[in-house]
Amino acid sequence: MTERPAQRTPNRQLAALIAEAGFSNAGLARRVDQLGLEHGLDLRYDKTSVTRWLRGQQPRGTTPALIAEVFTRRLGRRLTAQDLGLDACAPVYAGLEFAATPEEAVDIISGLWRKDSGSHAELRKIAFTPAGLVVPSRDWLIGRADDKVARGEPLARVPAQGRPGVPRQRGAAERGPGQKVTGGDIAALRSVGELFRSLDDMYGGGHARQALVRYLEHECEPMLRGTYGEQTGRRLFAAAADLTRLAGWTSYDIAAHGLAQRYFVQALRLAQAAGDRAYGSYVLVTMSRQAVYLGHGREAVQLARVAQQGVGTNAPPVVQALLHAVEARGHGVLGEVRACTASLVRAERALETARPGDEVPYWARFFDEAQLADEFGHCHRDLQQFRSAAQHAERSLQLRAPSYARSRLFCRVVLASARLGLGELDQACALGAEAAGQAAEMRSVRAVEYVRDFERRLEPYKDAAPVRGYRDKVAAIG
Repeated sequence: MTERPAQRTPNRQLAALIAEAGFSNAGLARRVDQLGLEHGLDLRYDKTSVTRWLRGQQPRGTTPALIAEVFTRRLGRRLTAQDLGLDACAPVYAGLEFAATPEEAVDIISGLWRKDSGSHAELRKIAFTPAGLVVPSRDWLIGRADDKVARGEPLARVPAQGRPGVPRQRGAAERGPGQKVTGGDIAALRSVGELFRSLDDMYGGGHARQALVRYLEHECEPMLRGTYGEQTGRRLFAAAADLTRLAGWTSYDIAAHGLAQRYFVQALRLAQAAGDRAYGSYVLVTMSRQAVYLGHGREAVQLARVAQQGVGTNAPPVVQALLHAVEARGHGVLGEVRACTASLVRAERALETARPGDEVPYWARFFDEAQLADEFGHCHRDLQQFRSAAQHAERSLQLRAPSYARSRLFCRVVLASARLGLGELDQACALGAEAAGQAAEMRSVRAVEYVRDFERRLEPYKDAAPVRGYRDKVAAIG
């Protein structure tokens, strides 16, 4: 006698959500396939697949998480696979969620660190998704502060680093989950951040990105899973947010755009756990910059405005200037001359009100006259206002310190493009060749892409002597 297959229970949760979203079975399948493509997956679901899910069949692999993401985007609230009556798994897109709790945030980000540090090449191929910016930025803006981040000890207990005679924990290689986090641990995280930031500025994100991710996995994760009081915990989450944003920034620089996006979303959540609203705005600025680079001007403007709304008008003038300049870049990409100019004027006025004694967060100190001139140069280039672009790019190069090597390279390419737009072919090619030589010394896909963009602009002049000379110089660089 043959054994009958076990009776499946119809999935009423999924049926109710399909009705609420107004999807047809074929419509849901199509959206899951499209989302899969965003994450490098070739899925072939159809209306029959959805009928099977409704009858109680469990989709395999990462599909439950993708289905949950489709509903999250449609309904504007975060839904998990369990909410849909599906088995959860580790989704390939994990990291776009804005976690409900600090504990969940630690689980998500440590999962990303582990996967990335294990050299999972597919993780670096995940596509950037503009739609994935909406829910996290909204959740950050309207989300309530976390009441508690302390772990494993009463809130009133005095942290170890505040008591004389308590020895520091020894190396993190000996650290196990549950060990006490000290002020020295957090100071070490901050120092590491400064080191990796300077390496990135000088040599490009590919130079030490993998080492940073391994550091996060082996040193930072055990701290987040250690024991700490409320005050130490907030400082720990702040340091973890900063390093995670930097991991995203270096990933962005090597064109791992989907991975970078996930790091930025998680840095935003860690900043919320830290109770650091201003740093959250800086993460949104970073996300806006990536959107500008990828040509998503509308999303870039929205992210900049959410950042402005999130910090309000009490932020230091330098921070205000940064937020307005980043919005201007979004308008520039969209060709919106009036809106771009208005944002640049606001940025300039804000920076003019800054005073030497102002309290400026460490992450905003780079934003000075050189950086503002750089933003002006980029915007005017995008708006094809080449004379202004050249003036501002030259000013930025005069003011900018040599340690910002990659930023100087970008600015030099902007100047080269502006000179080309003004018909000054010799100067344009000389500047372009200099930038190409510098790009060859870096591990930065963005640097290479800036040079390639300039070369595309040279195409109409390809037979001119200066362009042939440029090509010879670049060929010699190899």
